[in-house]
Amino acid sequence: MASDPRTDAALALHRFGFGPRSGSIAAIASDPRGAVLAELDRADARIAATDLLTSVQASRAVFEFRAEQRAAQIAVQREAERKRAAAEEAGETGMANMEAKPAAPESPPAAAAEQAPTVPQQIFRKEARARIDAALGAEIGVVERLVWFWSNHFCISADAVPAMVGGYEREAIRPHVLGRFADMLLAVEGHPAMLSYLNNAMSIGPNSIAGLNRNRGLNENLAREILELHTLGVRGGYTQDDVIQFAYVLTGWTIIPFVGNPDHASEFVFNRRMHEPGAHSVLGKKYPEGGMEQGRAVLADLARHPATATHVATKLARHFVADQPPEPLVERLAKTFRDTDGDLKQVSKALVTAPEAWAAPRAKLKRPSEWIAASLRATGSGQIEIQRLLQAQFLLGEPLWRPPAPKGFADDEASWIDGMAMRLDIANAFAGQVGETTDPRAVLDEALGPLASADTRQTIARAESRVQALALLLMAPEFQRR
Repeated sequence: MASDPRTDAALALHRFGFGPRSGSIAAIASDPRGAVLAELDRADARIAATDLLTSVQASRAVFEFRAEQRAAQIAVQREAERKRAAAEEAGETGMANMEAKPAAPESPPAAAAEQAPTVPQQIFRKEARARIDAALGAEIGVVERLVWFWSNHFCISADAVPAMVGGYEREAIRPHVLGRFADMLLAVEGHPAMLSYLNNAMSIGPNSIAGLNRNRGLNENLAREILELHTLGVRGGYTQDDVIQFAYVLTGWTIIPFVGNPDHASEFVFNRRMHEPGAHSVLGKKYPEGGMEQGRAVLADLARHPATATHVATKLARHFVADQPPEPLVERLAKTFRDTDGDLKQVSKALVTAPEAWAAPRAKLKRPSEWIAASLRATGSGQIEIQRLLQAQFLLGEPLWRPPAPKGFADDEASWIDGMAMRLDIANAFAGQVGETTDPRAVLDEALGPLASADTRQTIARAESRVQALALLLMAPEFQRR
């Protein structure tokens, strides 16, 4: 572990936060650990933006937008058909065919990026802007890093629930990142976005009233992912029978459809008619019939299971410290999780105060989104158009809120190292936008400070231009890793 306070401060900002802003290293150099702990104590992960819709409001807005689009298309088609019919009746079919041909545009159509954004795009971009602004505005960023970590742990996809992703993160993740894991687990699994993403909204107990009447059955997706990804882990000791029994328990956890109840559409509801009746056994424990409380009881026990503590501890240590996290660190975090009944603030503090978290080499490759945030913080360039930032994340293989599978984006170097060539392209493009007005030597001192090697300093000094120097800085190993 480095003894120089400025080195510890720079390490803290890169390892636990989103990297330094101007003045950050100096601001926390007197007590780097204390500064990170202080942010955990005082920060509020919630976003207070008043122009953001709830997930349910966003879902309804997108539904209405798409319904209006369909209605408009149908109206155009009907009008075209009416005109053709009228022309044919008048014996003017030839003229009608000529009139039906589209007129040549007066000018080329606007590019997609220049067109007015649709309602779904407006909602998504506002949420994305609020998210990146929270990361850029944080003193260190440890709490925002936790938000991003837990959002990926309990991931959903905008490809499946496009309107709800931002609201889901604000409603189910942010209020609980410094609270109890059990509360976050319940908020996540009962959120309409998760129920839609993992198909539980349509899961029906085969012996329930709805199952018998409609001859429809069980969907195991949510139950399996809760056990495999959200709590116990792949080797957590559950069986396929546990998956099935847990899926029975979760039947009836659904959402209100638009048809018949548009004023409450997309809200969570427990539908007893869909719930598989009777007692069910999960992990050797029998849970009596109890409606929705049966599911709550299983989730509460999963949150306290020792395998969950180990699974969560391993993922946290891997995310913040190393692809192969030190075993003493994992055990330290798991013990804190068990001893505090899943108090995530205490687990986070245990991470920050653990000697292993500071002694580990700076070899952990930042994920693309984290590297982008670090670049914006280092250069003070937070006002770049949100669509450009979203495009950059897409090109780097980590499109915002669009993980490739329910297990989220990978958190190891092997999954991202092949994208370094694209990072270089983006670094060059970004440097071209801000490099002429940015002093790369000043950025080097503010963003890396004592972490910058002699080779990196020499490379920056020998660059042919400010633009080239800034691009080289953003691609420096010390900037890419934490």
